[in-house]
Amino acid sequence: MTSRFRKDGGIVPLGQEGAINPTSDPRQKRSARPKALRSVLAVVAVAGLGLVAGCSSEPDTLAQDYGDVVEQDYFSSDGAFSFISLGNRGEALSFSGDLDIGGTWSSADYDSQPMVVNFWFAGCPPCRVEAPDLEDLNQEFTPQGVEFIGVNILDRAPTALSFAEEFGVTYASLMDAESGQVRLSFAGQASPSAVPTTLILDHQHRVAARVNGLITDVDLMRTMISDVLAEAPQ
Repeated sequence: MTSRFRKDGGIVPLGQEGAINPTSDPRQKRSARPKALRSVLAVVAVAGLGLVAGCSSEPDTLAQDYGDVVEQDYFSSDGAFSFISLGNRGEALSFSGDLDIGGTWSSADYDSQPMVVNFWFAGCPPCRVEAPDLEDLNQEFTPQGVEFIGVNILDRAPTALSFAEEFGVTYASLMDAESGQVRLSFAGQASPSAVPTTLILDHQHRVAARVNGLITDVDLMRTMISDVLAEAPQ
């Protein structure tokens, strides 16, 4: 199984906040918006990502074969993509918090389920570009037992909900701006200020894969999630 890697990502300033009313049901899913938005975002990405700190102006210059990474660690030369083999993964993570849609959420409620955890905030241009792709992956893998959860590091719930409505995101996000407890749980696994960062957790909730910055290769992301999902729960 072979995929290609490309480079992108960075830290961006906080944007303007929107506002809609949160719901009271933490398990409620939101309705998706039309995917025509993706083409608009692609134009914005081409025009604007060069302004994001740490982003590459030549995202296609980094290309490495994904290969049989389920048997060995893989780290791209720029640190943007990594996959950790089964024998080298760290301790299982446990985290919880308040949701943007109301109520609380805990990883303990998803025992033996792989997870995709995306750290983001509303004013982050790469976060806005990759949101439709993450939602597509959510729609594909949630029926297979993968739990998707966002971690918003800067906004309040109304802003997070406005973002979700605009970009058609139906999975919930933990609101971590004030407490920082979720980021503390991921200490050493995700930088508290490097946004976006996306982690794939295995069946034991250990970090199996990491994308630092914009998800530029959705097929690669899909392959990594599939590989983790195919691992036997221990």
